[in-house]
Amino acid sequence: MNVTTCMKRNVVSITTGATIGAAATIFVKRHIGLLPVVDKNNKPVGVIGIRDLLKLEMPDFMNFLADVDFVHDFGAVEDTRPSAAALKKTVKTLMSPAITVEEGCGLLRAYSLMVQQNLHDIPIVSKDGVLIGIASRVDIGVTILKTWGKAE
Repeated sequence: MNVTTCMKRNVVSITTGATIGAAATIFVKRHIGLLPVVDKNNKPVGVIGIRDLLKLEMPDFMNFLADVDFVHDFGAVEDTRPSAAALKKTVKTLMSPAITVEEGCGLLRAYSLMVQQNLHDIPIVSKDGVLIGIASRVDIGVTILKTWGKAE
C-alpha cells in the first residue's frame, strides 16, 4: 500500500505572500495542525505548523529552560498575544522547508521519514511535485494496523 490509500485529499494550503494572521485564521477554521505553503503552481515550497504559530506567544525564557515541570502557571504571560506587526509578516518568514513524499511512497517509508524528521503530518505530491494530499502519523498508522487483522 502507498500513502494515497490513507491521505486526506481536501488539503488547504497558503501562498508565501499570505500573512501569519491569515494562516492563524485557517488553522482555527479548519482545525488543522499543518499548512502547506505553495507556489503559483501548487507545488509545496514550505510548511507552517501550529507549533510555529504558538511559538510566537511562548515567553522568550522558555528557550532557556530544560524542564518546565516546576512552572505551574505563566501568570500574566498567559494573556499576551503576538503584536499586530508580527501577524502582518508573511508566512515565508516563519515557514520551514517542505518535506514531502510522492504519491507512490509506501506506508512504512512515509512513516519512517515522519518519525526521523519529527513530523506529525506530511504533504503528498504527485510525480510532477504538485500538492495532492496530506497524511498524518495516525492516518498511516491506522492503515498499517488494519492489515494486522488480515494476518490472523
